[in-house]
Amino acid sequence: MNEEALRLATKGWKKWGPYVSNRQWGTVREDYSADGDAWKYTTHSLSRSIAWRWGEEGIAGISDDRQTLCFAPGFWNGKDHILKEVFFGLTNEEGNHGEDVKELFYNLDASPTHSYLKMLYKYPQEAFPYQQLLDENAHRGKHDPEYELIDTGIFKNNKYFDIFIEYAKQSEEDILIKITAHNRAATPASLNILPTLWFRNRWAWGYHNDPRSITQSGAHELTIKQDTLGEYFLYTKTPLNWLFTNNETNTIRLYNYDDGKKYYKDAINEYVVNQNQAAVNPALTGTKTAAYCTFDIAAGESACLELRLCKGKNTSPFQDFDQIFKTRIQETDEFYESLQKNIPDAEDRTIQRQALAGLLWNKQFYDYNVDKWLKGDPAQPAPPPGHTTSRNLNWKHLNNADIISMPDKWEFPWYASWDLGFHCVSLAIVDVEFAKQQLLMLTKEWYMHPNGQFPAYEWNFDDTNPPVQAWAAWDVYKMEQRNTGTGDLVFIESMFQKLLINFTWWVNRKDEHGSNIFAGGFLGLDNIGVFDRNTKLPAGYSIQQADGTSWMAMYALNMMHISLELALHNQVYEDMATKFFEHFLYIAGAIMNIMSPDDNGLWDDDDEFFYDELAVAGSHPIKLKLRSMVGLIPLFAVTVIKDETLKKLPAFAARMQWFLEHRPELAALVSRWTEKGTDDKHLLSLLRGHRMKRILSRMLNEAEFLSDYGIRSLSKSYELTPYIFPTPEQEYVVKYIPGESDSSMFGGNSNWRGPVWMPVNYLIIQSLMRFHDYYSDDFTVEYPTGSGQLLSLKEIASKLTARLIGIFKPDATGKRACFGSNEQFQTDPLFKDYLLFNEYFNGDTGKGLGASHQTGWTALIANLIQK
Repeated sequence: MNEEALRLATKGWKKWGPYVSNRQWGTVREDYSADGDAWKYTTHSLSRSIAWRWGEEGIAGISDDRQTLCFAPGFWNGKDHILKEVFFGLTNEEGNHGEDVKELFYNLDASPTHSYLKMLYKYPQEAFPYQQLLDENAHRGKHDPEYELIDTGIFKNNKYFDIFIEYAKQSEEDILIKITAHNRAATPASLNILPTLWFRNRWAWGYHNDPRSITQSGAHELTIKQDTLGEYFLYTKTPLNWLFTNNETNTIRLYNYDDGKKYYKDAINEYVVNQNQAAVNPALTGTKTAAYCTFDIAAGESACLELRLCKGKNTSPFQDFDQIFKTRIQETDEFYESLQKNIPDAEDRTIQRQALAGLLWNKQFYDYNVDKWLKGDPAQPAPPPGHTTSRNLNWKHLNNADIISMPDKWEFPWYASWDLGFHCVSLAIVDVEFAKQQLLMLTKEWYMHPNGQFPAYEWNFDDTNPPVQAWAAWDVYKMEQRNTGTGDLVFIESMFQKLLINFTWWVNRKDEHGSNIFAGGFLGLDNIGVFDRNTKLPAGYSIQQADGTSWMAMYALNMMHISLELALHNQVYEDMATKFFEHFLYIAGAIMNIMSPDDNGLWDDDDEFFYDELAVAGSHPIKLKLRSMVGLIPLFAVTVIKDETLKKLPAFAARMQWFLEHRPELAALVSRWTEKGTDDKHLLSLLRGHRMKRILSRMLNEAEFLSDYGIRSLSKSYELTPYIFPTPEQEYVVKYIPGESDSSMFGGNSNWRGPVWMPVNYLIIQSLMRFHDYYSDDFTVEYPTGSGQLLSLKEIASKLTARLIGIFKPDATGKRACFGSNEQFQTDPLFKDYLLFNEYFNGDTGKGLGASHQTGWTALIANLIQK
């Protein structure tokens, strides 16, 4: 076992990590406005002066796991009007496609214990084009592309710094820091680096008043004291000019009110940029400090700053500095070499390692107590009346203070329940214990609602995300079982108990008519519907959703599988397996239109596809015949049971046989139960062979869903002939749009009407492999549709995997689809091998779109490469 794998088994090595958010401003939890407009209440401009209530932000920042103490570097090129202490980006209203970070940074490497971390930030030498980015994006409309930092031309002639921020741990609380700035220009350039250390402000709210201080205690040394954290020291290799202040809100700048505190959070900026020497504390003590380091760097040369943050004294902090870094880098290499030993292609290994690095860098300390947030804090002015009824009123029990895997620490610096499920399946590749902890965390009483609902995300915890937690838990359990030979029964049983409550919530809340047809609203697919599926419809109208119903069929099968596994150790679970087996068949019967003569289900015999229905009281439902990912999700509800399992669980097998004999219409239509596949296997699926082939004929049609880069979210057939749904009030038009959204539905910052999305593509591939497990190579399908080429489902899954990997992999000309048409990204040696793992990808070109660092679920590319 390699050293990093040994560290994973040791408690404490993850006490320090990259837990500082990339953006705290503009979040719900920092919004105390009367109208709930989080984007306007705190802004990028205000952020440097506000002591945050619920968390901290910075560039490549690290903190302890309670975020008591934080470290992050700041920078100044001598030309900007502010220090570069946080990443700049546009709000939802400022961006023509919603919020968007306007910086270039890359999460290059990370070990799962954070014993080694590496990030790259590209900082322009000319004045950062803040106003230009605001103005040009304001001029652009929904049909125009976003205007990015690279588009301003500021990186032309290489007039920028490549700044590498690296961390290496000697032990759990001994962190070495290296900041290396490369001048990429042909002329000398000056750069100010400001390594910054500060305490999160926990004292201003009326709950904590523990003493804490940062003090210069020597020419090369700072002393940091705080009761719960203990005594730390920050060492520097050379004497530095430390500037001291306090992490306090600047009430003078923000509110034109002098609270008498004198030294504020933005004092470092005031001192460096505005030469206000009175802003900092001459006593060389405070709760925030930064060293003012100026480097004149020759053309093509670099400058390096080295620091060491550790608990307890170290009399020779730099004697072993270089060796520790060398060792940790070597150990990280060995960890990934072991992980990737069966991946022959070097480019695949690079893609996977950077994807996993991004996933690990996107951990964040997330603190949010809804009850306290609604009421306000005792030491602060009471929030305005509107705030107490602004949002999340039903979630006063929610009290989060954990390290959580975020989708993207700038665009989405908050967890989303279904995103987190996908994250865990990728996290399990490198740190299965953390993956399990994240899944269990969501089921705790201080997350999960007493009624059984999982919190969706902080903008509206009441929203409904697809119920993927059972799938994720089962996948993580099986991954560990395959890798170690033993599954974690305590984990999977704990998950099952809480998932049972959540499953019941779905049945009671989202099956409006008790018909086993489910709604759920937008279900994470934002603008995929004919109209906003979260809209409250007039009385007598409701939407019956093919995806909501299919997710629940998949949920039932996952719960059945977990029950069967647990029943091998405790026969009580055989009854639960029976319950979920039967529930799956009832859902399958409903979606496949056989439960009653008046129920047409969600399958359309004419089009041979699944559609949502608009149910109308006293009238026949109206099918919304829009071919989208909604109609492909039924593929996900598939599993295979072996005869071997049934022989071990005779009570389950007997009850199942009785049910199938007495409900033959369900057995015949849905399960193919009487037809064994290879190795005495039985198939449970929403789709028999014929219907599956009909859906696949559309999915694998290049004129519809099949893109060069995976499966599109909407049929391309609507590009020239949009889908139109007329109503007396207006016509609803849906057009295939391969790139960014042309509407503001759900904020307009994502698009499910054409692009390729990694999580659903992953589930499609996984489902094809499960079908193949039953049918074997004998079952073939035309791929692509109309080509005359017949392939097995396993071969098709492999082809789709290759297309998805092809988003990131250089083609025959050396260009990567994810970079689009930008020549500097494609050809510049200083850009072309640094990858971003976007939220989604253009359905025609593969260009990365949306959140640029959403390695969260896009990290599933690592799983595809691993397999």
